[in-house]
Amino acid sequence: MKTHVMEIQEGDRLRTDIFNQAGLHVLPKGTSIHKEEIALLIRQNINYVDIEPREDELSLSGLNRQDFTNRLKENFERTVLGYQSIFLEALTTGKFNQSMVEEKLQPMLEIIDSEKDVVSLLITFGENDTNLYTHSLQVGLLSYYIASWLGYTPAECYEISKAGYLHDIGKSKLRQELRNHTGPFNEAQIDELKRHTRYGYEIIRDSMTDEVPALVALQHHEREDGSGYPQGLKKDEIHPYAQIVAVANTYVEMTSPDNAKGRLGLLTVLRKVYELGFGELNERAVQALARHLIPQFIGKQARLSNGETATIVWNNPSDFFRPLVQVKDRFRDLAVERDIVVEDIFM
Repeated sequence: MKTHVMEIQEGDRLRTDIFNQAGLHVLPKGTSIHKEEIALLIRQNINYVDIEPREDELSLSGLNRQDFTNRLKENFERTVLGYQSIFLEALTTGKFNQSMVEEKLQPMLEIIDSEKDVVSLLITFGENDTNLYTHSLQVGLLSYYIASWLGYTPAECYEISKAGYLHDIGKSKLRQELRNHTGPFNEAQIDELKRHTRYGYEIIRDSMTDEVPALVALQHHEREDGSGYPQGLKKDEIHPYAQIVAVANTYVEMTSPDNAKGRLGLLTVLRKVYELGFGELNERAVQALARHLIPQFIGKQARLSNGETATIVWNNPSDFFRPLVQVKDRFRDLAVERDIVVEDIFM
């Protein structure tokens, strides 16, 4: 498991060889870590190492669903608080401590990396109160999954997740009145709100050596047809990481409760995002999201528009947003019964 050098315990063993930034071998796989080794790692500017699981530490794969959910919620809340600290630092100083981002995000990614049922994760996340902090973390985590489904390396997935985690940091420079506003925005408020992308670019650029997360903050509202902001960029002009975060951000935003309409169901949101993949959002990222989430709806409970509670038993390959469901001892094919739709999904 990935562990910060300051959190290594006496006797931890390396799971991989360690190399410094120049590519020189520092410590071999299997090394038992003690004070001398920790000092060496610090001198070599190595922040994280991969260690063998500790004997006294529960394996996530061995946890039952309730234990896993409890562990997930604990880490989610801790990571949200971490983002809140980062946000407040940016609000007061105009920048943030880069190491704090990695310290708060990395443990959460280790938790979700072992979980393949992403739909259950999204349902669990949806149980939290939605605010700027929880929204940012959810975007970061979903960006991580989309990147992995697209074939990015683990290191790249982490960087994309980090960019998603920070995508809205520019909102720290908006007036509190605007950040807390509920209900429709007028034109002047919309123009001011849109500035958060440029603010985010400036804050991240002043806080990190890597400019890519800054570009993602700047471009996550750009659209491939040129209809986005702030620059009206088109497909090939948008950074690939920003294209992924844009999909995650759109999905999470749509699942957030609306004061007037309530919360849209996961399948409804997925269909809407899927439709945006034909022109506005990156088609590959949208297809990856739909292709990996839809099979995971099987076995989940669903609330139908006619008031019935059903279990999803099969995805219709010709219209996978209208599955076959079971209500008690009878089946309903929603591809045939067009007047009924899935309104919500839960565990």
